[in-house]
Amino acid sequence: MSQSHSTAVQQQSHGQSHGSVKSYLIGFMLSVLLTGIPFWAVMSHHFAKSTTLSVVLVLALIQIVVHLKYFLHLDFSKEGRLSTFSFLFTAMIIVMVVGLSVWIIYSANAMMMH
Repeated sequence: MSQSHSTAVQQQSHGQSHGSVKSYLIGFMLSVLLTGIPFWAVMSHHFAKSTTLSVVLVLALIQIVVHLKYFLHLDFSKEGRLSTFSFLFTAMIIVMVVGLSVWIIYSANAMMMH
């Protein structure tokens, strides 16, 4: 009985880490909407360039959050906290490596040109 109970608990906890069809559809619809609005803003030339850039950047950040929540299932619940912090740490390391590399290359270029 304990083995079948532990298997059922493992299957139940494993199933909770993945989203439902409804969750994926909500994420997909939000992604389409958050892609369509900036596309329309750029193609219609309805706004000033600075406003269009702001709309694109804000909706891009919102879309990142939508992807993290609905497709990668990252959240701050007790079960998902470890994977969320692992993702955030990895993102921080990547940003640091890329940012510092650009800074070093820019500084080296500035030193070579003067």
